[in-house]
Amino acid sequence: MASENVSTYKLPIGPVHVGLKEPITAWLDIDGEKIVNATIRPGAIHRGIEFMARDRNPIQVISLSERICGICSFSHVTCFVRAVENVADIPVPSRAQYIRALVLELERLHSHILWAGVACYSIGYDSAFHLGMLLREKVMDVLEAFTGNRVNYGMGTVGGVRWDVTSEVDKTVREMVSFYRNEFDAFYDVVTEDPIAKARMRGVGVLTREEAIRYCALGPTARASGIRCDLRWSAPYEAYGDMDIKPIVPQDYYGKAYGDVFDRFLVRVLEVYQSLDIIENVMDGLPEGPLMWEPKLPKLLAHLKKADGMGWGAIEAPRGDDTHVVRLTGGQENVTWWKVRAPTYANAVSWPLMFRNNELADAPLIINSVDPCISCMERMLITDRSSDAKQVVSKAELLEKCREKTRRLMQS
Repeated sequence: MASENVSTYKLPIGPVHVGLKEPITAWLDIDGEKIVNATIRPGAIHRGIEFMARDRNPIQVISLSERICGICSFSHVTCFVRAVENVADIPVPSRAQYIRALVLELERLHSHILWAGVACYSIGYDSAFHLGMLLREKVMDVLEAFTGNRVNYGMGTVGGVRWDVTSEVDKTVREMVSFYRNEFDAFYDVVTEDPIAKARMRGVGVLTREEAIRYCALGPTARASGIRCDLRWSAPYEAYGDMDIKPIVPQDYYGKAYGDVFDRFLVRVLEVYQSLDIIENVMDGLPEGPLMWEPKLPKLLAHLKKADGMGWGAIEAPRGDDTHVVRLTGGQENVTWWKVRAPTYANAVSWPLMFRNNELADAPLIINSVDPCISCMERMLITDRSSDAKQVVSKAELLEKCREKTRRLMQS
């Protein structure tokens, strides 16, 4: 479209793009090489995991929750089982809480190092990308030695965990911490001290503190804008209540939070060091005791079948607040309904703000800067197929249908 002073045109980025990890489309309004506006269009990988849960009992749903995301699979498992434990009034043994915190921090290491490497790839810094991928292998080896898998660990269950920390695992984890303390500085320095890499990220994709609050940004994206938010600090769960955890914000290290891509990089790599400290504290303070509230599955399922009500679980996943809400109906074996709000669902709202007044070449970097997991945020839509007639529903009507369905489920 054109006007007297400016001529713009729309350019799609995605859903398939060499700079994107997962499919999503960003329609960019371009004035020359400058982005003046943006519209985000998800919807390429809708899945029906939440709906599938209605045909399964809570123990069977654990494997579904683990497959919402391959990078933060245990985060979703922990959030789901905490929601079930909430409604069924199931206490978790102290040792199991510590082991959950251990795996969550191992997963955070995995996620943050992977993201940092991909960020380097997005700016063409291939040597730093390969260094990041090489460093990431260490924590992946530890997860495999601990659980038997590099992803989808099969670790969590309602009321505890399935695997214990043996002497061999203890030794492997401590060797990993020592490795990263010796080797990760090189990756941190090679990116943060490189003037070209810094120039490529500084001032790009800015999300101010006020915008982050207004648009409900979460996790490292919000912390990079200077907001002190971290559920491990504000609402501690599992073993985090026994530890002194503070949100990492740029102003504490560099005097000011710019809220740009560089600050999002800084927050994540600094959280790598924080996770190493937490892992050491977990290993040193690991209490003795059982791993599960009820190890016999038939007795656990019988208890869950009696549970009636709605349970809620929220944790600080690598990308931000992950929230699961579960409804169980007394006397019924299967889950009545299950709702997942992954952090990308909230952070994606801020993308159009980050795009404004940036160069077209920065678009993939800005999208990747919130570490998006499109598989986590996608939703499904069920339509009435009883009639062959084509039906067109307006946005207002669709919103009202969603609100009516929510009210109906809350009352069921």
